[in-house]
Amino acid sequence: MKLSTPRWWYVRHGAPRRLSRALLQPLSWIWAAVTARRIARATPVDAGLPVICVGNLTMGGTGKTPVVRELLRLLTDRGLAAHGLSRGYGGRLKGPLRVDPARHTAADVGDEPLMLARDYPLWISPDRPAGAAAARAGGAEVLVMDDGHQNPSLKKALSLIVVDGETRNGEWPFGDGAVFPAGPMREPLKAGLVRADAVVLLLPADLAAPDPDLLALFAGGPVLIARLEPAAPPPPGPQVGFAGIGKPWKVERALEAAGCELKDFVRFPDHHPYQAADLAMLEDLAGGHGAGLVTTEKDWVRLPADWRGKVAVWPVRARFEDEAALLNLLPGA
Repeated sequence: MKLSTPRWWYVRHGAPRRLSRALLQPLSWIWAAVTARRIARATPVDAGLPVICVGNLTMGGTGKTPVVRELLRLLTDRGLAAHGLSRGYGGRLKGPLRVDPARHTAADVGDEPLMLARDYPLWISPDRPAGAAAARAGGAEVLVMDDGHQNPSLKKALSLIVVDGETRNGEWPFGDGAVFPAGPMREPLKAGLVRADAVVLLLPADLAAPDPDLLALFAGGPVLIARLEPAAPPPPGPQVGFAGIGKPWKVERALEAAGCELKDFVRFPDHHPYQAADLAMLEDLAGGHGAGLVTTEKDWVRLPADWRGKVAVWPVRARFEDEAALLNLLPGA
């Protein structure tokens, strides 16, 4: 399923689409019940090495993958053989296998694993215990799992929940708390938080401080503040941007905040596989503005090889405000 995220999911009070929400509510009850039963009945497998889970409570767009990359960097810098593990969403290969950026494509292994594998050892496997076993056999000393808070199959040494901390323009990361498909939640907020060891509140670079009301929700446990910062300035001159991620409007907002001369911005569904017609449309749109094309790393790795030279990639990185507090939580660090 290629999810085009409804913005009304993230309206806290007086959200529109009342009829749609009411009709979807019974499906939300079923979703929440099935998730809770699966978690309660599971017996997690001990992988024989520490597993750090970077998950979330909503359907996407929180910034998990940049946090995974930062954890892999911090652990690697401390001399640990840190490997990543992903289910490989969107890829045709099931694994378990180690992603090779020189050989695999996003269609093979998924866009996020391919992006991370350019910097760190990364394994894909929908069967998380099998993936963990393969990573351990491949030399991993600690595993950072991208997503999986609602997957109880692996025993976790540390469970981090990434929360989108941007609450501008009436947006709220959990909407009114409704579970998918009536809202963005994968499970009810309290049920998800009780299994978390800490919350990572991810803020855009230009937001001065987190919303006090949002912070108050996590008063019972550690909260780590991280910022999603540009790793490089946006390309110079007029640009047409595009993105197919969970919340593409946030890329548009971030590019503008970084000083990009943005003439237009095109939003695609999350994990959208770019076809010739999409690329021709973008090329025509950019040509009409006398502009270049710019996109995210996650989108760039999904482009055909002959298109990557035509599109500027704008990388971002997660940086923790209190790195020492994070290191105190990481096993082995």
